[in-house]
Amino acid sequence: MTIENGVRVIAGTMILVSAALVYFVSPWWLLFTAFIGLSLIQSAFTGFCPPTLLLRKLGFKEGASSCGVK
Repeated sequence: MTIENGVRVIAGTMILVSAALVYFVSPWWLLFTAFIGLSLIQSAFTGFCPPTLLLRKLGFKEGASSCGVK
């Protein structure tokens, strides 16, 4: 799995967890969902994607179009 795919898995998992927390715990967890969305938007413009640091240390491979920091 590449870093780009790993980032997608992490973001998708966080969104699903956030949706479950909104449903079962409190609507305030929508702020967590908004944070995830804003992080994805900023990474599209800046190229900096914090999860790539973790995934690189875990040994994930760089993809052809990865959002990693060079």
